[in-house]
Amino acid sequence: MSKKKRFILCLTGLLPALLIFGLLCQRQQNRPETPLSRTSFLLNTVVTVTLYDSSREDILEEALELCSDYERIFSRTLPSSELWQLNHGELPQEEGLWQLSPELAQLIQKGLSYGELSGGAFDITIEPVSSLWDFTSGKLPDPRKLQAALPLVDYRQVRLSGRQLSFAREGMALDLGAIAKGYIADRLKEFLLSQGVESALINLGGNVLCVGRRPEGAPFSVGIQKPFAPRSETALILGISDRSVVSSGVYERCFEQEGTLYHHLLNPDTGYPWDNALLSVTVISDRSVDGDGLSTACFALGLERGMALIDSLPGVQAVFITDDGQLHFSQDFQEEVPILSQDAPAG
Repeated sequence: MSKKKRFILCLTGLLPALLIFGLLCQRQQNRPETPLSRTSFLLNTVVTVTLYDSSREDILEEALELCSDYERIFSRTLPSSELWQLNHGELPQEEGLWQLSPELAQLIQKGLSYGELSGGAFDITIEPVSSLWDFTSGKLPDPRKLQAALPLVDYRQVRLSGRQLSFAREGMALDLGAIAKGYIADRLKEFLLSQGVESALINLGGNVLCVGRRPEGAPFSVGIQKPFAPRSETALILGISDRSVVSSGVYERCFEQEGTLYHHLLNPDTGYPWDNALLSVTVISDRSVDGDGLSTACFALGLERGMALIDSLPGVQAVFITDDGQLHFSQDFQEEVPILSQDAPAG
């Protein structure tokens, strides 16, 4: 074989390797040296989106704008939102049925499914009761108003067919705060993936959704807050890849009066906060909306029934923290979720 032919063959063999090397170099050049992050106050909480494998500012801007769009649908307190208009009877009607957007109908359906799954312990019709509580001022609601609102709380009295909704009782209203952030986080992840992002963190006020892994291949470190301790103090640090971590706890919105702690996780039967010896429930799941709904539902159910529910669901893990500071893990937690650090004792 001539030297010229050998040279051509060698060059041909090198081309695929050179192409792969060039693509890897291009990916390394496109990857920012430090994560790109943007924070804003949306959804009545602090929202942070961090990109680890992209330097495109426009992606962050669009992600936060997407949060704003969903806030204009799901907010219970914003008068211009679709949910507020539904609760106040201002949405368009057709033959006596409220006409909903696809997004609001989808989230309500998800909320009703968790009402069914929890036997009513989780109830999105809690709004007539939750609207009477002001955890900022620390004032108890008028007991008479609270008792008058209780008959309006019953998820089974919501009739939803496709995008059409009706209430069986006049005065009923919805509070989607227990699942809206999870739903929005899932939509943000879909958006980031559509933009080619494969490594990112979405944090909606403590609802954390990991997109993929860190660029070097390691899982993200996600801490579970130690109840009533500073936010920097954790009971547990987990290694999370492409999954969601959502906590519901008594320390998030609360006040104390005459030695009694009042928190925002309300019992639909009494109108007052649940008193079941739990401080928090954290759920690890593939979808953040499921973690959101399950963390609240399992807190409401208490340790024994809540743990039984988690153990009955495939692909979901949870850790419960009781008022003695003990950690209680679901049956496959330690096999499925890497524990990087643990500061609190296991029960």
